[in-house]
Amino acid sequence: MEFLETDVCERIELSLERIEEIKEEDFTLAKSNPMFSNIKDYFDKVSDFILYVYDVMNIKNNQDLSLDILENINLKLYEDILGDNYDISYGNPDYAVSSLGEEYGAILSFLYTEIRSIISYAYEGKKLLVAATMELFLEIYNMFSSGEKPNIKYIKEAIYYHMYDYADVLVADRILETISPEYTFATDIIMNSDLEDLRYLYSYGEYIGDNEIRTAKFLNKLPESEVKAMAATYVNGFIKGFETMRIDLKPKKTVNIRYSIGQERMVKYAIDMFRSNGLEPIIFRYPVSRINRKLTIRTGYVATPANKQYEYDHRMDEAIFYDRAFMERKLEVIADTYEKNKELAITYAGPAVIETFGENPFNPIIKESTIKLSDKQQKMSVEYTGKSAEITNKYIPRDKYSFTIIAYPIPEIGDNFEEIFAEIVKVNTLDNELYKSIQQSIIDELDKATYVHVVGKAHNKTDIKVVLHHINQDKETNFENCLADVNIPVGEVFTSPVLTGTDGVLNVSHVYLNELKYTDLFIEFENGKIKSYSCKNFDDEDKNKAFIKENLMFNHETLPIGEFAIGTNTTAYVMAHKYDILYKLPILIVEKMGPHFAVGDTCYSYSEDSRLYNPDGKEIVAKDNECSLLRKSENQEEKSKAYFNCHTDITIPYEEIGGIYSVHSDGTKVAIIENGRFVLSGTEKLNEPFTS
Repeated sequence: MEFLETDVCERIELSLERIEEIKEEDFTLAKSNPMFSNIKDYFDKVSDFILYVYDVMNIKNNQDLSLDILENINLKLYEDILGDNYDISYGNPDYAVSSLGEEYGAILSFLYTEIRSIISYAYEGKKLLVAATMELFLEIYNMFSSGEKPNIKYIKEAIYYHMYDYADVLVADRILETISPEYTFATDIIMNSDLEDLRYLYSYGEYIGDNEIRTAKFLNKLPESEVKAMAATYVNGFIKGFETMRIDLKPKKTVNIRYSIGQERMVKYAIDMFRSNGLEPIIFRYPVSRINRKLTIRTGYVATPANKQYEYDHRMDEAIFYDRAFMERKLEVIADTYEKNKELAITYAGPAVIETFGENPFNPIIKESTIKLSDKQQKMSVEYTGKSAEITNKYIPRDKYSFTIIAYPIPEIGDNFEEIFAEIVKVNTLDNELYKSIQQSIIDELDKATYVHVVGKAHNKTDIKVVLHHINQDKETNFENCLADVNIPVGEVFTSPVLTGTDGVLNVSHVYLNELKYTDLFIEFENGKIKSYSCKNFDDEDKNKAFIKENLMFNHETLPIGEFAIGTNTTAYVMAHKYDILYKLPILIVEKMGPHFAVGDTCYSYSEDSRLYNPDGKEIVAKDNECSLLRKSENQEEKSKAYFNCHTDITIPYEEIGGIYSVHSDGTKVAIIENGRFVLSGTEKLNEPFTS
């Protein structure tokens, strides 16, 4: 769609005039049914919110505003979903259904949530999306204000056609901002602001809480040399990734920087360092419209969510408008946008991610009032994920770019935040050469094995046999010697196991995956694929299974083991216990602190045919499994089963490990770990942190 700026501004003005009239209008339906009085209250409150956002849109660039005023503006934008306010917010599906009725409550709660997207549209100056969102609101309001009870079918149709018609704006805009350096909203904030003046935090339009403010203050007081060193570790890890994977960096022109608000001082140095390597930053906000979102995942720059339950309650709102025609429409827009911008796509070097950790584990409340995908929609969602990934890989081949991930704590982690931060900096810069040698000892032994046997101890019921590929030990290896490049910190050896014959049980007492906590997670594998699963998050077993299927399996009926690894970073493990933060650490660090199994694709998905070598010169050959090999099938249906487009690491902490054994073809059994300690010759130094 192409629109003139003047036309869009006129649409906004006309919508505003109409919205301003809503509170003064007589609502005929309210006279006959008390529920419609609440619906009138709903439209009044949403009108007030829209008008307030519009006022903010016109003053947000005023640098003369005091910090107090900016804080008050930010609070007013988010107060409706904060804390106890959420109990009586129309954003809360339970409250919306109880107040507005079962027929209209959930869908009007979704509408309110979608309308909240205009906060980011306003701050970024996306006037067309502001106009379109206002017009959707008015279209639905007019159905209620006509004097007759509206048919829910027509409300759903209005939402459906809004999403369908604006897909070539919402979806295309999302793709463009992920590959084009011309979207400089966040980059300008970082590079042009006085970062010691915390008013800059309020330039994003995101909720600014204690984590963002205290992180910025903390980084501002660190010596310049320390912040530069942090940035260098992060940037160098990204550059080393290209060297390790033997990918030519020279043709690349852009890098996607993902970070949390408050980290701008480090990011500013990183931008300068990336630019010195010929890479311009691409920085985009996580998607705000449900048309581009997947569950509660937030990919892009972020702040701590204002309310995680609110995010969780609306994780599947697309069920209102998700059908095959809509899915095909999205795929068409994705393919068309990439084709028109293929020069930008091919010069993309990959994501450089700064994760955060330390938030209190979130245990969601499961609500019957929330909108959920049907079984049919779940299958379509899985199909869409596969097809969209295939399109993306066509224009941004996975074997032609790299990535890096590093993590730092946020103040919510506790009173020892600054001490923990310093410890994490040390963990992120451990001696690569030392670990390279130790990990090679482990790999040398594992390459003699036909399978690995992993067993838990005490209450941990893990008992699983992991089958390895047959190799020529003179020049090939099953395991990658993973150092601190793309995956910081250092500390694991990993492989893609053979699925056939990989059987058994994986059990973890507590694990935090994709920002959700799982209690007593239990997964049974047969021939390398999930056979059954359960946890103890809820009293209702059906809720436990649904929770795992939605958030860990991403609605797949089953997933294979894509990776088996042994983490070696005992320094990080001891640090975690010292500060009692084991279950607040991100999987990025936790996966280095014990054996882990990833469900989903292998670590080499879409790049299996690239040749990779360990530091000892041996070629890493265990990059495929029986699923990924289907990519070579000439049968399109079989080919579509090669990838699952997810990869989630599940780690068993050392204290829950009874043993990890390398089992040779003649039955010889060699221990790598027993009772949570490394016992293989050459790994003795890994036990030193336990006694220091």
